[in-house]
Amino acid sequence: MAVADGLVTWVHLICASIWVGGSLFIGIVLVPVLKSYTKSLEELVALMVKIGRRFNSITMPAFAILIATGLFNSRAFLGDPGALLESSYGILLLIKIVLVVATIVTYVVHVRLLNADMEKKIASGTGGSVYVQSVRSKIINLARITVVLSIVILLLASLLDSGGL
Repeated sequence: MAVADGLVTWVHLICASIWVGGSLFIGIVLVPVLKSYTKSLEELVALMVKIGRRFNSITMPAFAILIATGLFNSRAFLGDPGALLESSYGILLLIKIVLVVATIVTYVVHVRLLNADMEKKIASGTGGSVYVQSVRSKIINLARITVVLSIVILLLASLLDSGGL
C-alpha cells in the first residue's frame, strides 16, 4: 500500500504543479510579454481568451485529478468526519477543504464569465472598449483570487505533509 500511496501523492503533486505553476506562469510571465506584443486591449483580451481556453483544457482535468487524489489521501477522515475537529491535522485538512471549495467556486465563476457570446464579441471587436475593460477587470481579479487560494492550499498541504501544527 505504501507504493500506491506514494504514487497517488506523486500524481497529486504533478497536478498541483500544473494548476498552480501554470497559473503563475500566465500571470507573471505570459501576460506581461503579450502586453508588449499586442496593439490594443481588445487584442490582448482576445488572445488571453484563446490561451485561457487551451489552459483550461489541460488544467481542468488536472484539477479534477487533484481533487480525486486529495480525497484518496484524506480517506481516513472521510469515514469519520467528526475526526476533522479532534486534531490540529484534522482542522488544517478542514480548512484546506473549505479553501478548495472556494477555489472551485471562484474558478467556475471565472470560466463562466467568458461564455461563447462574450468570447465572440471580444474576438470580433464588437464588444466595445468599456465592455472589454469591465470583463478583463473581473477576470483578472478572479484569477488573482484563484492563484492566492491555490498558494495557500499548497502551504496547508505542506503543513499536513509534515504532520500538522
